[in-house]
Amino acid sequence: MATLPPAHRPPGPRGHGREIHTLAEFDAAAARPGSLTGHRIQSIDLTGRTFTLLTAVTTEAVFLGCRMEPEAAAKVRADGALVFPPVPELPFDPYRARLYTPEELYEGITDAGYGGTPDARAYAWFGRTRADGDILSSMLRSLHDDAVSDALDELLDGARVVGVMGGHAMGRGTEAYAGAARLGRSLARAGLTVATGGGPGAMEAANLGAYLAPFEDAALTSALDLLARAPSFTPSVTDWARAAFAVRDLWPHGGDSVGIPTWFYGHEPPNPFADHIAKYFANAIREDGLLARSTAGIVFLPGAAGTVQEVFDNATPNYYGSRGDPTPMVLVNRAHWTEHLPAWPLLEALAAGRPMAARITLVDSIDEAPDALERLAKA
Repeated sequence: MATLPPAHRPPGPRGHGREIHTLAEFDAAAARPGSLTGHRIQSIDLTGRTFTLLTAVTTEAVFLGCRMEPEAAAKVRADGALVFPPVPELPFDPYRARLYTPEELYEGITDAGYGGTPDARAYAWFGRTRADGDILSSMLRSLHDDAVSDALDELLDGARVVGVMGGHAMGRGTEAYAGAARLGRSLARAGLTVATGGGPGAMEAANLGAYLAPFEDAALTSALDLLARAPSFTPSVTDWARAAFAVRDLWPHGGDSVGIPTWFYGHEPPNPFADHIAKYFANAIREDGLLARSTAGIVFLPGAAGTVQEVFDNATPNYYGSRGDPTPMVLVNRAHWTEHLPAWPLLEALAAGRPMAARITLVDSIDEAPDALERLAKA
């Protein structure tokens, strides 16, 4: 939701109880004494509520992307409400009140292929506007990303979130992919909310494991075999995504997890196994937000530059204590992190003599990670 000056913020943490996301919530609020005073109404079609808007008290209310009849819009503005109108012909809703779902981002992929999906169209818009210097485009991106952050905070309120980081190049059909899926399944079965960067490879595998956690172990084995027929999102995102949705169709209503991808890396499509997708335009906000929300710790699987960056982006607040107590960090694959990309020696040297030293560890295999994470959490 758009950030407002302090004098106009509703009481309570993040305005809980004052944000209206559905018509049912709108009707309930409008029926109470004081009506809609001070409420924040996000992205609702109110064209069928003209009489209510004409008779309600809307002083200091904020309407974000709500469709209204002209007379209703004029009346609420006259009351002193702040109205952010819908933006026509935009391939995304900058005021959205909820996170994305896989079905929403991939709508139409069965018939038209990936190029016609809302995800692809939003990336195409981003490609056209990211460098044009148009303040309207940059403002719309900022509004969208702030709304996504607001929805993400509401979803994760009180959850024990564990991040799983790793490279996008990890292919379906490999043992590494299967191991990352087992990891996601183990973490989800332990009552943790799995959060990833939301893309392919290790990220998809961890979300897949969390999705299939409620089912028998044989479901994961079968799903891995099916997915191996489309091992990578290159050269065809369409085939890659359709294989994932085929798995979802065979095992519907799986477990929840979170994916936090970005259109900044438009060549990396979001994976369909995270039921809650917080997709951002600004990669820096997405990166920091993913790490900061992983309050139960982070498992770092082998990866390249992006994963190395995430290791030290998370190590910095642990080093300085800027987010409170250090969060657990588990690095997986000794050879990768000590020889191929020797991040572990530097991380260990940074931690020496500091509280974070008791919250970092290096393990040889991915199957050791859940126990290591639990051990560090108690340190």
